[in-house]
Amino acid sequence: MDILTSKSNGILTIEFNRPEKKNAITSAMYQLMADAMKDGESDPAVRAIVLIGKPEIFTAGNDLEDFMKNPPGPVGDRPVAQFMRNLSGASKPVVAAVAGAAVGIGTTMLMHCDLVYAGDNAKFSMPFTQLGLCPEFASSLLFPQIVGYQRAAEKLLLGEAFTAQEALQMGLVNRVVPAAELVAFAQGQAAKLAALPASSLRATKRLMKGAQADAITERMAEENKYFGAMLGAPEAKEAFTAFFEKRKPDFTKFS
Repeated sequence: MDILTSKSNGILTIEFNRPEKKNAITSAMYQLMADAMKDGESDPAVRAIVLIGKPEIFTAGNDLEDFMKNPPGPVGDRPVAQFMRNLSGASKPVVAAVAGAAVGIGTTMLMHCDLVYAGDNAKFSMPFTQLGLCPEFASSLLFPQIVGYQRAAEKLLLGEAFTAQEALQMGLVNRVVPAAELVAFAQGQAAKLAALPASSLRATKRLMKGAQADAITERMAEENKYFGAMLGAPEAKEAFTAFFEKRKPDFTKFS
């Protein structure tokens, strides 16, 4: 299975398990994660949720071949949209453990998690502009709030990768730990949450995040509108063609 799930001691763990493809996410994987999040939300025995990848890779983002076969349309009930809604709307605390590269949605999903821990080998990137696209998962709203406009502009406009230490300094992650210790540390933090009163955790999270829930939903819809239009534009076609041809894209012919 490309997504592994398990429940133990009040913790639901969702794990990327496609290392041969750098944990690139397919539509089927989004559906599995969306279903797991929904199940964790409804299961009273689940008191915390943990998202993990592999020691060498969190996720390379969308699987581009699968992505081109299943291009985004209206938000609706597409698997990726279900996953976005279920993660952003989760009432229970979500802990993420990131080792290796976290590309695209691998980084933007972290903005919807409550605690984010990075291995010292983690590297984050949101290369949307490099693909002729725009940010998604409300990252154009949340990232400036988390790190400040100037830092957000640098990372979103240039799309360049940044290290775990830089992510820590910006406030995107809570702590950086040795990669070999990452999963155990994140699971330990989740165990602390699972031992606390579930109703208190839900109320505290709702109070912190509830005020902008509608704004997040609206921004995701707005981003999706731009994203869908840009996906069919010449710039994106050049970026994707260059990717598959393993060459550098040439955007100079586009205004």
